[in-house]
Amino acid sequence: MVKGIFHEKPRLVSWNITLRCPLACAHCYMDAGDREAEGVLSRREAFGVIDQLCEAGRPVVVLSGGEPLLRDDIFEIARYGTDQGLRMVMGSSGVLIDRAAAARLSEAGIRAVAISLDSADPTEHDSFRGIPGVWEKAVQAIRYCRDEGMGVQINTSVIRWDIDSVNRVIAIGRSLGVRDYQVFFPVPSGRGRDVSPGRPGDYERLIAEILVGCRDHDINVRPTCAPQFRRIADTLGIQDPSWGRGCIAGISYCRVYANGDVTPCPYLPVSAGNVRDTHFTEIWQRSEIFKALRDPAKLSGKCGRCEYQAVCGGCRARAYRGAGALSTGWCDGLAMPESLCGEICGEDPFCPYQPGGGA
Repeated sequence: MVKGIFHEKPRLVSWNITLRCPLACAHCYMDAGDREAEGVLSRREAFGVIDQLCEAGRPVVVLSGGEPLLRDDIFEIARYGTDQGLRMVMGSSGVLIDRAAAARLSEAGIRAVAISLDSADPTEHDSFRGIPGVWEKAVQAIRYCRDEGMGVQINTSVIRWDIDSVNRVIAIGRSLGVRDYQVFFPVPSGRGRDVSPGRPGDYERLIAEILVGCRDHDINVRPTCAPQFRRIADTLGIQDPSWGRGCIAGISYCRVYANGDVTPCPYLPVSAGNVRDTHFTEIWQRSEIFKALRDPAKLSGKCGRCEYQAVCGGCRARAYRGAGALSTGWCDGLAMPESLCGEICGEDPFCPYQPGGGA
């Protein structure tokens, strides 16, 4: 066992159960669309993955995609996980969640659904998602899921770098009874390699405004793919025990790809092993990639010197991309560590903070 930050059992697993999707979202890290992943896991194999996750520690399982509802067997897979005692949740655009689908999700034991809503402006949301009419379907999906007694979280990706855009989405969510929000900051991967990640100064300012704006409201908001929010929250005197560490990739969280490969997070497409060949527990506990991510002593550059490394850790996906994370461009799909040139424990190039007040 590696000394340092280590969770013997995973707490959260995101599962890209399919690459198929009816939308054409500008920021999609999977480049999802009409094609299915090569070697996608079958239903029987999906059941086997669930069995492995149960043995590894019963994490929360997020059925994601692509659009998970495009799998004909998604309800059976969700039901199997529920019957094994797992907390099964789903991430969706909401475009396929009508009243009947929401009822089936509830019957299958889905406890909560995260639905994407990127703008309060239907036209802007639809343009970002690549298909007209999806804003209204997302809003309706939120209503249907709440009517069925499932929890709802709104996932919003930063399109405009201003707090008003975020606040307007939250206001819509609150009017629908939603208390939980994740604000995603762009990581240029997959189709999203052409989406500007903004500037570090804008990034830090917006995080601070989100934290301050939500401090006195009865809602839960977590900036995502933005581990520096923990440092910023600390300087603002804002605390939330539910947050955990800023970057949890490979520590309490990982991703299962559609073909069974396991990676530290969806934006870090480096395979640590495949559940078809190696039990998930073996990958989780013994992968050299995960061991490195759990050892703070391996952090280098500013992240290695930073007094906030225990609560932040820097974005490992951006660190692996190096200076190129500030530009457009990324390696699509999955890769073995030796086939990419990044430093998984390097400094986060998107963080402007100088440890110890240095220049």
